Formats: sequence, structure tokens, C-alpha cells
Amino acid sequence: MHISLDGFVAGPNGEMNWIKVDQDIFDHVEQRISRTDTAMYGRTTFEMMESYWPTAADKPDASKHDIEHSKWYKKVRKVVISNTLSGEGLTNTTVIASNLAERINDLKKQPGSDIALFGSPRATHSLMQLDLIDGYWLFVNPIILGQGVPLFAKVKNHINLSLIGSRPFNCGVTELDYVVNRD
Repeated sequence: MHISLDGFVAGPNGEMNWIKVDQDIFDHVEQRISRTDTAMYGRTTFEMMESYWPTAADKPDASKHDIEHSKWYKKVRKVVISNTLSGEGLTNTTVIASNLAERINDLKKQPGSDIALFGSPRATHSLMQLDLIDGYWLFVNPIILGQGVPLFAKVKNHINLSLIGSRPFNCGVTELDYVVNRD
């Protein structure tokens, strides 16, 4: 998830035009998500993804990133947390509308690789409240927004983390990869 230095994932009106990305970040993300077989989204983020990625590689001016990510997106199992979205007609997609803790814990027990949650601040807040997040993969952008949608606004208790990796990128973004300590 992209985050500002002061902990916001979007501006006050949901704007994300402050997020910096470049080919180096795209290559790094593609390498990491290639080992991920389940992508999780909130409804809003899923609808944005669905409107672009299934056909992104088909555009005449498709970038390397568009082609690679579109290919991954089409094959990855998608899980959407939503009370309003119907799962009808969605390919390779499961919608979770109730019993969130039970359903997510069932997903975690299934064979496969990592489950990666993309964007989706409201879904992230719900998962945090239920202590269902096992790690935080953050891209800290070199900006202080001062206000907006905070990532950690709904935390009830402290969350102990261990840094398992970090990487600076030339565009000024720094990746921080944490695992949650539940000891």
C-alpha cells in the first residue's frame, strides 16, 4: 500500500495523485506478486481494477507493466470484501459480505501462496480491527499530506511489528516490509 510519510493512504477527497511510481517499482512489485495467488480488494478498489486490468494488455500503447500486470490479474484469484457487490458474473472472484473473520481465516488455511491486500483503506481497517493482517507491505512516499484517509485510524490495540525488508527507490519512495508479531 502506498502511504504518505505522515500515514495517509489518500488525500481528504480520496485523491492519490501524490503517489510516485516508476518502472523500478513496477518491476519490483511484479516480481513479488508473481508469488501471490490471491489478491484481496475492497469494493471500490476492485471496481477500479476491474475497469482497467482485464484489457490493459490489449491496448496498442500498453506498457511492459500493463502487459505483465494484466496477465497476472487475469489469472490471480480475487477476493472482494463488500456488503454491496454481487458475485454474479465475476470470473475467478469471491465476494465476502459477512462473517469476515471466519471467511478470511478459512482462506488463510487453504493451500496456496500469499494473500495480498491491494489499496482498499476501508477493507484494511476492517481487517486490522479483527487482527487478520499478518504483514504490512508499505511504499512510503516522500510527501506530508497533513490530512486525508489515515491507514492506522481504526487500530484498537498496539500492533507489534518486525521489519523484514526495506528498499529505497530512485523516485524517493521507500518500501518497508513488516511482519506482525503475535507473541
